[in-house]
Amino acid sequence: MGNQSFLFIIVFILIQLILPTHLLYFHIRETDRKCFIEEIPDQTLVIGKYKVELFDPQSNTYLPSTPGIGMHVEVKDPDEKIVLSKLYTSEGRFTFTSHIPGEHVICLYSNSTAWFGGQQLRVHLDIDIGEHAVDYQQISAKEKLTELQLRVRQLLDQVEQISKEQNYQRYREERFRATSESTNQRVLWWSIAQLLVLVIAGFWQMRHLKGFFEAKKLV
Repeated sequence: MGNQSFLFIIVFILIQLILPTHLLYFHIRETDRKCFIEEIPDQTLVIGKYKVELFDPQSNTYLPSTPGIGMHVEVKDPDEKIVLSKLYTSEGRFTFTSHIPGEHVICLYSNSTAWFGGQQLRVHLDIDIGEHAVDYQQISAKEKLTELQLRVRQLLDQVEQISKEQNYQRYREERFRATSESTNQRVLWWSIAQLLVLVIAGFWQMRHLKGFFEAKKLV
């Protein structure tokens, strides 16, 4: 029983370490673009929640933005293909599912133009990846699951996400190995080319010196 409890604690810690929730806020001008890079395994659900606040000089604080300000969200996969490109309101959420593993670029910028923009914005952003993005309370209410069934569902999703993360780490390792082998091969060919250049230069110098000595009748 003690070993099972210890194993459960280890699995729980691993689950909390991988694919955490990213909660932050940042400041941008209305015409600026802010991008983030997230390493995401394939076939992984990503949900982003955001809220835009507008700086008020009179109160020297940030207030809820006006209805006219929207937020454009653009997501690109590692192949630079656009996964999501959509204009949202000043507060909302966006979702997408990764189809290939790797670094996904998530960019946010307002719909203001350079003529009318320029005010300071504060954007609150919350990104959930993998099983952290699943609303289990909603699933429980929709499918009428018991507490035990819901817990089993969560554990199965967590195990599946761990498997995806392991596959992604193997994918990164294979890419790193391929890059290392390619680099080593290029270094080898460069060394061979340098050696050939040195041999040719030495042969040419020897012939040149031989011709010089013969011309001076030193040999």
